[in-house]
Amino acid sequence: MKRRTFTRLVAALPISFSAAKESGKIPKTGAGQPGNSDDDRAYWVRTLQKIADPVLTALAQNRLKAEMPIESADGQQQSRILVSHLEALGRTVAGLAPWLQLETDDSPEGRTRQRYFDLTWKSIANAVNPQSPDYMNFTVGGQPLVDTAFLAHGLVRAPRLWNALSAEEQANLVKALQASRVIKPGYSNWLLFSAMVEAALLKYTGAGDELRMDYAIKQHLAWYKGDGAYGDGPDFHWDYYNSYVIQPMLLDVVKTLVEAGKADKSLYETLLARAQRYAAVQERLIGPDGSFAAFGRSLAYRCGAFQLLSQTALQKNSPEELSPGQIRSALTAVIRRTMDAPGTYDAKGWLQIGLCGHQPAIGETYISTGSLYLCSVAFLPLGLPATDSFWTDPTEDWTAKKIWSGQNVKVDHAIKG
Repeated sequence: MKRRTFTRLVAALPISFSAAKESGKIPKTGAGQPGNSDDDRAYWVRTLQKIADPVLTALAQNRLKAEMPIESADGQQQSRILVSHLEALGRTVAGLAPWLQLETDDSPEGRTRQRYFDLTWKSIANAVNPQSPDYMNFTVGGQPLVDTAFLAHGLVRAPRLWNALSAEEQANLVKALQASRVIKPGYSNWLLFSAMVEAALLKYTGAGDELRMDYAIKQHLAWYKGDGAYGDGPDFHWDYYNSYVIQPMLLDVVKTLVEAGKADKSLYETLLARAQRYAAVQERLIGPDGSFAAFGRSLAYRCGAFQLLSQTALQKNSPEELSPGQIRSALTAVIRRTMDAPGTYDAKGWLQIGLCGHQPAIGETYISTGSLYLCSVAFLPLGLPATDSFWTDPTEDWTAKKIWSGQNVKVDHAIKG
């Protein structure tokens, strides 16, 4: 049934997102405009489709390596071509997964979600199949560990994807995850990449390397700097890596261990309290127009800088002082500011390097086209049903918008521990 479903899917699938838009299959309304929470969800779905469509459509048909452009810093294209395809898959799945985890229904969104669910499991199956022209690199260089981890994180977020794979496809996936063990992580947030891979193996095979997980957890506990922020290794960096990687993966690795009876729930609660403080700080960083302070490296991940705020919303663990409508409104503003600027996509719909439009100089030497798909992790709350208060609460000003319009706002305090 699964194979027949996919065959019908490919036959009916628009060749590109732009073609789908022209045919009327993707809403062209004023979604995402302030004042209408229904429009916010429609806008989020439409934007996430636009991001994911080129990657998944190509990979599901074993054409990703043939079709995806590789934009990179000068002189880096040859090295990035070895890793950029796995980047695109792992990062797209990491953000798309919670939405795909929702059960299918017969609503227009439900039918769209089923289409992307089928594209995603087929893409994963192709990526880990040694006989596929799109079989990916899980072992050569350091970068594959990073994106194996993002793929693993997506799988942890969406068990339905694992269950959709055949026994042979699951075995190929396990081999790919295990193959990344040959890569030694750096003494930094990279420890969590190894830990995240092992968490996925533990969840789906019962046999993850607990030593790798335990080492990553203990080092990050030692690198905690206070007031909700961790160092990236022993030193503190002014960037968004607490949200790109550190806190989302740390929380979900420990959560997986707790669920397996291999970690104390009190550890998770300690990490969560810190994450809630950092999420509160993130919400305050969002300016009245949806912009945010452009400091630190990897700014080309765009709205992905707010993964932690999005994850706390998805997991119903947001800071108490922030209402669901306030968080949704703030994230919608960031998504619009970073994803709707002219030049964000090339003529065929692929993401281009930049934070607000096409800004190639923003890309470090490790940034290439596939890297950019980490923006998808801002969309994690799509894993909440449309009936959830995150989507049904009225639109509400976020903290910066309140302050800079003269509204009365409560004081902000650091946390202890």
